[in-house]
Amino acid sequence: MKKLVKVVAAIIENEQNEILCALRSPEMSIPNMWEFPGGKVEANEDIYPAIEREIKEELDCKIKTSTEVFNENVHEYDTFIINLISIKCTVVEGTPTPSEHSKLIWLKRENIDSLKWAPADIPAVEQLIHEK
Repeated sequence: MKKLVKVVAAIIENEQNEILCALRSPEMSIPNMWEFPGGKVEANEDIYPAIEREIKEELDCKIKTSTEVFNENVHEYDTFIINLISIKCTVVEGTPTPSEHSKLIWLKRENIDSLKWAPADIPAVEQLIHEK
């Protein structure tokens, strides 16, 4: 039986209305695909502290989260099942700097579908594109 992994993803938007996109490194599972940065929710951890912790660990910056979940979906990969919870955020301190990802880029939302996204992130990408 495949393990269900609960993961939070930060949809970080800047003042130019650009969205932060992170390229998974060749060493990561689902390598060389784009995603919204984030990570696993620890046992008994709430999703909001989890996303703040993950972004501090991965990008060395502090974020403020919105109070509601932007997108939630379940995606089945070959070896595991992911419950991906996307939350809109803004950077309140520091500059996002990749420690695990190969690359970070800021893109206008109408251009984010030009990237090759990890399958679990696609529902949030589509929702962002169609959002007004």
